[in-house]
Amino acid sequence: MNRRNKTSQMEFILIGFSNMPNAELLLFPLVLMMYIVTVSGNILIIVIVTIDSALQSSMYFFLKNLSFTEICFTLDTVPKMLINLLQKDKSISYVGCAIQMFGFFYFACIECLLLAAMAYDRYVAICKPLHYSTIMNRVFCHKLVGGLWVLGIPVSLMQAAWIFSFPFCGLKEINHFFCDVPPVLKLVCADTYLFEIQSTTSTFLFIIFPFMFILISYIHIIITILSMSSAQSRQKAFSTCSAHLIVVTLFYGSGSIVYLKPRSSYSSDVKKMLSLFYTIVIPMLNPIVYTLRNSEVKEALRRNLLWKVFAHAT
Repeated sequence: MNRRNKTSQMEFILIGFSNMPNAELLLFPLVLMMYIVTVSGNILIIVIVTIDSALQSSMYFFLKNLSFTEICFTLDTVPKMLINLLQKDKSISYVGCAIQMFGFFYFACIECLLLAAMAYDRYVAICKPLHYSTIMNRVFCHKLVGGLWVLGIPVSLMQAAWIFSFPFCGLKEINHFFCDVPPVLKLVCADTYLFEIQSTTSTFLFIIFPFMFILISYIHIIITILSMSSAQSRQKAFSTCSAHLIVVTLFYGSGSIVYLKPRSSYSSDVKKMLSLFYTIVIPMLNPIVYTLRNSEVKEALRRNLLWKVFAHAT
């Protein structure tokens, strides 16, 4: 009995959708299907960009990294959610919760920074086309992406380590399907004022600032496109940005609905449903958007799939 009590003190309970048993039965096959589509779709993007010689520009290098980030982002939260949808024991250890929180914040930051890098790539391609190959060269792109992946580690690690240094009170029930900061912070029985300042600063630096950078980049892009004399040139320039614009709108739009609204705007159940959108639906839509809205990716898929079919037939 004592051992059980000690073990329970080192665990959280992810309430998830347990107060909606009918929803759990419906959610499991739906989330599983979307997860399979997400992973397979993003893996397909990574493979096709890697093997196709026509997709070796900086734009597709960033896209490949974005697809890898989406896989890691969903891997951090969705498998545990699928397990909890099937079983009554919805516990997660302190360490497991801390790792999940670190992963969620880290990969969300990387996605924001990658979307900003992709906006800069489109800015250079449209506003400074003569200098595009010089500015967005392979060495610069590799250093930029490598720097982004490294930059997110210390901040995400500090975020998770700091919140788990606080004492937790009560039943330690997290009213969510993963270890997000706001529901975990509600269980802390200590002054979290300094942590909230740090969290707000990190949010500004890694989420709001990249969004502002994207916004400014597209203001310049739109001005340049509108100044083009040829309608065909304007259409071609806009088509190279449309997929990225859709992804940015979906990602930031869904995130802002959950995190930037007043706390009393939505019930906890509604917030959990909205969280499903940016944790599983958006990562699933990204490869679909980039495939349907990008003629070069569609052509590369067609070319490589036909080649494989022909090679298999012979």
